[in-house]
Amino acid sequence: MAGVYIAYPFCRQKCTFCNFASDVSSSDTRRHYEEAMLNEVRAYNWEWLPETIYFGGGTPSLMPFDFVRELLKAMPCGQIREMTLECAPGTVTAEAAAVWAGFGINRVSLGVQSFVTPELRATGRGHTAEIVEQEIGILRDAGIANINVDLIAGLPGQNSESWRTSLDWIERLALPHVSVYIFEIDEDSRLGGEILRGGVRYSATDVPSDDLTAELYETAVDRLAALGISRYEISNFARAGAESRHNLKYWQLEPYVGFGLDAHSFDGSHRWSNPDTLTDYFALRSGVRSEADRVEERFFVGLRLMRGIEPTADEWSRFTLPIGKWLREGMLERDGSRLRLSRRGILVSNEIFQDFIHA
Repeated sequence: MAGVYIAYPFCRQKCTFCNFASDVSSSDTRRHYEEAMLNEVRAYNWEWLPETIYFGGGTPSLMPFDFVRELLKAMPCGQIREMTLECAPGTVTAEAAAVWAGFGINRVSLGVQSFVTPELRATGRGHTAEIVEQEIGILRDAGIANINVDLIAGLPGQNSESWRTSLDWIERLALPHVSVYIFEIDEDSRLGGEILRGGVRYSATDVPSDDLTAELYETAVDRLAALGISRYEISNFARAGAESRHNLKYWQLEPYVGFGLDAHSFDGSHRWSNPDTLTDYFALRSGVRSEADRVEERFFVGLRLMRGIEPTADEWSRFTLPIGKWLREGMLERDGSRLRLSRRGILVSNEIFQDFIHA
């Protein structure tokens, strides 16, 4: 069954590492955006019933309650099994958690990134580990126990000792799901742009080396596995049964529709996206639409899953060269009829995926 993605691109502050289509905007801009999105959702021709809804951002935990209520009224929600809300630490209150639970939100993803205060301050974050612990307790008291925490390996000032501190907090909080992302140098983020320019702002000179960042990621893999939190996708780890139903749709090429700024959609055959600027979105200009190559994409997204994929005879033939290359280099491994990334291959996955595009 299909999923729905709701993009709410507003934050209280813009983090230095963020390369998303999000920003700090006036209350008037937010209201205009909310009206535009409601119109977009109400005008959509629902040909299927969604199973999951994912409120992403930005900081969707800043959404007004009335706006969320109207959004949900505009969608067919009779078969929803998972409804996720992304939250920034510092935005969770007992009142909000109770309202969210009443809306049917049963999963929350907290953008913690680190539990170490100097690392957080270097990126512009204002929360502390203690605030995260308090807010997780609030969510659990409201009946929302399915909680994810995001961590980023490679933040300025990060080292092996501070990374262990963040992982200690994961154990202490007994979380069912953790996402571990590797910081990528991207010109669209302030920190990434500063690094590319050779500057010193945003603690750019304190970013760990690629080797240390890879070591931090590998440490997380082992530590989380020891806690019973297994890696099921390159960046996602969960206890059995706590995997994100919505995100699995992306990696299994299941359909989903996105509403809002820069939101992407896939109907099984075609992909399209909304404009990535507020000006174009408010003008209702069309996004980009393209035909999907399902075979090509099955390798591109399917190999992100730790179980890998089971290529057909035609796919083995079509991708003989890249498969052979990466098997010889030990970056792919074969288990009977299945193909998956090796532990080493995961660290260079983007390079591997590129070989399956237009092969």
